[in-house]
Amino acid sequence: MKKFAVIAMLMVAVFVTGCAGQSDSESSIHVFNWGNYINPDVVQMFEEEYGITVIYSTFESNESMYTTIAMGGNVYDVLFPSDYMIYRMIQEELLRPINFDNVPNISHVSERFMGLEFDPQNRYSAPYKWGTLGILYNTTMVNSVIDSWEALWNPDYANLIFMYNSERDSMAVALKLLGYSLNSTNEDEINRARDLLIEQRPLVRAYVTDVVKDLMIAGEAALAVVYSGDAVFTMMHNPDLNYVIPREGSNLWVDAMVVPHNANNPEGAEAFINFMLRPEIAAMNTNFIGYTTANATALEMGLIDPALMEMPGFDITDEEYRRLEVFIDLGEFRDVYTRAFTTVLGS
Repeated sequence: MKKFAVIAMLMVAVFVTGCAGQSDSESSIHVFNWGNYINPDVVQMFEEEYGITVIYSTFESNESMYTTIAMGGNVYDVLFPSDYMIYRMIQEELLRPINFDNVPNISHVSERFMGLEFDPQNRYSAPYKWGTLGILYNTTMVNSVIDSWEALWNPDYANLIFMYNSERDSMAVALKLLGYSLNSTNEDEINRARDLLIEQRPLVRAYVTDVVKDLMIAGEAALAVVYSGDAVFTMMHNPDLNYVIPREGSNLWVDAMVVPHNANNPEGAEAFINFMLRPEIAAMNTNFIGYTTANATALEMGLIDPALMEMPGFDITDEEYRRLEVFIDLGEFRDVYTRAFTTVLGS
């Protein structure tokens, strides 16, 4: 969800990034993905095996991807949106059902990530990567046990806290601390979460996004709200860092592969999705980008780099899983979150 280019220049050098909307045929597919979210060798392997050229483009957020697809100017064959955006796109008929007769490798996906709220029948999506939202902390800078979102309101860490500049994620932190669902559509609950974030604002050094990785590696703060994949990356570069899913619960996010409603080559798209779900290919992607695969077989076969497997947050226990919620699209109630978060940032 939630992925930003860690080595964007490398990806630019390796991929020939195309602009969708060019003439399509059965010999090409247009793929629209997050930056640094695939092993470039995998793309080349697919092209060589299937004789299909991959025209590869990237987006920076679910919202920017949605706007591109909803406007209809560019045509893509495979997208990699996150859970709540998949739900929205299904509701707006922007996705086409996948013919899973052409995607038998869906059998390798963990049951944990099938049948979730955003696509309960798994008609439209094939899970790719997953992760959690939690607290990354510097063990040399904290003086207490970090196991609760409440740590982000501790005045001992004034000006040493980074929050995530995302309305759903930051509001989720406050909502979970208050004991509410992160998908709440109760305006009183949203207002209480807003007020809690306003109360915290003097302690926050900055609301940031992908730059949080470099800042935490450099020891610029004691605590940061991050995605687990980014936490894995930072911990590999700074052994003083650790990651925890707070006891109040948090977000489980799932990014999946989908086919837009107007795809020019849906059969080629399904071939690509099936290829990406091969255990050895899923492992190649995970070992390259550091985000956890939804491919249970790849894990069971021991194909994942052991160093990744040992990282906090790379996997979760059943107990942690029971404390997690998946974001769903909130429809018109999205505006309530936007107004609340805008007020927080302006406070």
